[in-house]
Amino acid sequence: MTQILDNYLGIHPQALKLSEWRAEVLAANLANADTPNYKAQDVDFKSALAASNTASSSLPMTATHAGHIALNQPGDALTAQLKYRIPNASSLDGNTVDAQMEQANFAQNAVRYQASLTFINGMFHGLLTAITGQ
Repeated sequence: MTQILDNYLGIHPQALKLSEWRAEVLAANLANADTPNYKAQDVDFKSALAASNTASSSLPMTATHAGHIALNQPGDALTAQLKYRIPNASSLDGNTVDAQMEQANFAQNAVRYQASLTFINGMFHGLLTAITGQ
């Protein structure tokens, strides 16, 4: 049953998870805009989506307690899609975060997230209509 639902929803659940992950990465960049030698990172969305689709895996999990099972995040296919951003202009303190670029990327990512959410809502609404016949 879940495979049928996964096939029906298509790529949108993975895109939603990747958009969430990218929002976290971009927020971390913005939070460290004044940190010396901080290197801005970003998610290669296309490659990460392809990797999550072929491996049929979800995004990397975070261990919140010392007793949790250790995760192999550095070797994870999705973590490999996290890249350092090449700065447009160099900074004296070695920080590569461009706050305006990060804000623009964050806004673009929010639009992608909302679009995937709208598609999923529409698909579930269509299913509900088919089930109830209304």
